[in-house]
Amino acid sequence: MNRRAVVGLVLALVLGLGAVSLAGCGKADSGSSGSSSDTGSELSGSLNVEGSDTMVNLANSWAEQFMTENPNVNIAVKGGGSGNGIAALINGTADFANASREMKDEEIKQAADKAVSPVETAVARDGIAVIVNPANDVQGLTMDQLGRIYRGEITNWKDVGGADQEIVLLSRDSSSGTYEYFKEAVVGKDKNYSKAAKLLPSTQAIVDETKGNEAAIGYIGVGYETPDVKVLEIDGVVASVATVLDNTYPISRELYMYNNGDPTGAGKAYVEWILGPEGQQVVEDEGFVPLAK
Repeated sequence: MNRRAVVGLVLALVLGLGAVSLAGCGKADSGSSGSSSDTGSELSGSLNVEGSDTMVNLANSWAEQFMTENPNVNIAVKGGGSGNGIAALINGTADFANASREMKDEEIKQAADKAVSPVETAVARDGIAVIVNPANDVQGLTMDQLGRIYRGEITNWKDVGGADQEIVLLSRDSSSGTYEYFKEAVVGKDKNYSKAAKLLPSTQAIVDETKGNEAAIGYIGVGYETPDVKVLEIDGVVASVATVLDNTYPISRELYMYNNGDPTGAGKAYVEWILGPEGQQVVEDEGFVPLAK
């Protein structure tokens, strides 16, 4: 199954050019709640969106602006991690799952077993910024050094040009799409995080811990960068909107929304709006990377 091809087909769907789903036996009208309707210009309905903590602020901003423009639509947004959002979609308790990674093969199978047809839509891009405490003298790392640090092969900052201090490893927990992406891109697909890594429940928790610990290192989406932490160069490049756009930053990815079947009613209108100029401006305003500039 070629997921990238699916993404392209889904974008065609949203633009009204076609329709596609990853599994063929899903519900035909699960892209919005049963109470939604779209008669004339009066859009109404309720949508539940759940998943990625990386995307939760972005998703809240999308929902707030869309509801301002469409006062008869109610959108509830909840974080909890990409894995939890996908599970909620499969179990029928969410209309959309936000995910900072692609669905896994086993999740696609679980969906098919429940007659759920996940449709994947890329809605933004993101870079994974590697952060340390501002008191840390290290300015940058290579991808090799970063991988060795997170595998527990480098354990002291002095080994990468810093102070003689044990490295405190911070990571998202295993329900996070960012955890999964970072493992594949940095730690190694067939490797494991160091057992010393401290698993935290949210991106904000990583920022807060790094601010208060001079020995800490963590990773966050570029939309969560703050002056209270220092962003390291990776292979000589700092994570930013510009370096993700020009593909010079080595740790970047797409962000996704999944829904069950072809979106209809309020769900279809919401996805179209997110992919349009207003929704993509929100992406930029939130510090993430729009699909096109």
